[in-house]
Amino acid sequence: MEAINNFLLMLDGYLGSAAYFPYILLGVGIFFTLYLGFPQIRFFGHAWKVLTGKFDKKGAKGDTSHFQALSTALSGTVGTGNIGGVALAIFLGGPAALFWMWVTAFLGMTTKFVEVTLSHKYRVQTEDGTMAGGPMYYMDRRLNMKWLAVIFAVATIISSFGTGNMPQINNIAQSMEMSFGVDPMLTGGILAILLAMVIIGGIKRIAAVTSKIVPIMGLLYVIGAFSVIFYNLDQIGPSFAAIFTDAFSGSAATGGFLGATFAYAFNRGVNRGLFSNEAGQGSAPIAHASARAEEPVSEGLVSILEPFIDTIVVCTLTGLVILSSGVWSEKHENTFSRTDLEVIAGNYDDAVEADRTKLYHYLNSTNENTIEKFTGTITVRDGAAVSNGYTMLHARSVAEDVRFIVAGEDPYTGSLRIDNGRLMKEDIVIVGESLVHSAALTSIAFSNGFLGDWGEYIVPISLLMFAFSTAIAWSYYGDRAVVYLFGQKGVMPYRIIYVAGFFIASFADTTLVWTLSYVAIVLMTLPNLLGIMLLRREMKDTVKAYWQDFDAEQSKSKDEN
Repeated sequence: MEAINNFLLMLDGYLGSAAYFPYILLGVGIFFTLYLGFPQIRFFGHAWKVLTGKFDKKGAKGDTSHFQALSTALSGTVGTGNIGGVALAIFLGGPAALFWMWVTAFLGMTTKFVEVTLSHKYRVQTEDGTMAGGPMYYMDRRLNMKWLAVIFAVATIISSFGTGNMPQINNIAQSMEMSFGVDPMLTGGILAILLAMVIIGGIKRIAAVTSKIVPIMGLLYVIGAFSVIFYNLDQIGPSFAAIFTDAFSGSAATGGFLGATFAYAFNRGVNRGLFSNEAGQGSAPIAHASARAEEPVSEGLVSILEPFIDTIVVCTLTGLVILSSGVWSEKHENTFSRTDLEVIAGNYDDAVEADRTKLYHYLNSTNENTIEKFTGTITVRDGAAVSNGYTMLHARSVAEDVRFIVAGEDPYTGSLRIDNGRLMKEDIVIVGESLVHSAALTSIAFSNGFLGDWGEYIVPISLLMFAFSTAIAWSYYGDRAVVYLFGQKGVMPYRIIYVAGFFIASFADTTLVWTLSYVAIVLMTLPNLLGIMLLRREMKDTVKAYWQDFDAEQSKSKDEN
């Protein structure tokens, strides 16, 4: 598993974590925002009216209403990215990461408007009478770049596992085990059966389920978040201050958090922002292509609301809960993940300023780093290490009160071989105090409010609904990509594999699953961004034509009245 994770991290280094990627993603958003005259601001109010069905026309082709299409797309974006993803961004980049998530969302409102409009414009009706759309169709039917369409469709299928499937159930299972003691395999098994029952019914059943789940889960989560925010109201001001003051300088060391450079906070914020709202990824256009609408721009306008709801509202609430409660920089008792664990040479204490500085350079891979990974032997007696000359890091923090356990809960005694910072003995469980991340961090933060320990249960319940609905939506995205590549005959085999992968991921390594998602996202995003840039003039003309027709209809309606 570690070898696979390292390989995926290497790929991610050339893709999502590469220095160029955030600039490409934000650059496209900035271009279209200026090119189309800030549509996320000018058309925001109109988008809500379209959503309510005020301008619907009878007889419009499609499988779902505007609201159902938005709910399906939102269920695909409002998931672990909002709960675990925000926590992961703050854990990696500090408060500054949240600022860059906002920037990504604001610009992403325009990017999503463009990709949804173009995808809806070139959608097709399939053999079974349902609509199919997405970037692969405008790449094929308009750009005549079938090779690019195939790359995108293949990446969509991979991403349906790496984004919408595996991280979702993994976070659900992790959260349910931590809060309720439910075995991950049991959680995965039950939800895999429920998932199969929903997705076999196709888009109409998916839309019916998600349109009910999304409002309920949103209300529950907002209530829980405000219970923490108002409880820690005196820390909201300092939290906002940290977000903005650190945005262009990086986040300073605080408590167990050892700091992050600007480049790291910027990259992680943009990366997690994309994972959260998926603007530019090309996934949501697949859901919106099912909407009953004659004018592609009308559905594009509805999609503007997605990044706003998903990131600017929901992710902000999560971020303020984590920052105001202070748990993001505190160490907590947890079982160490091997992929988050490393051993470095030398004795370091994060309470000593000089040591903190050296650890900062090591964790952020700066040119000033002088720390090397440890290779040697650690002697353990009754579960506690008795040798020195090394420091154990877990989750980018100095681990404390470390205990080594074997065969269930028996303290380990003996020698442990460390090779290049990695523990070689597989059957050892390590427990101690360190920073935590992902859904576990959000869960701890929710217990620091008016609801006390009961608040912790909001996260697994919300995550259950958020993430399960995301898995439902992403099954449809992969489904449509399969239809494009192989026709209707490929749908059922895909659904079977999708459900099987969902179950297996419930007890897989968390870090490995997240790393896979990093790679899969970018494999969709880059082809999609290229496609919409090539169609920039057509997009502008399509928007102009929509408003001319709309104004004409409004004038005609007034004359008739």
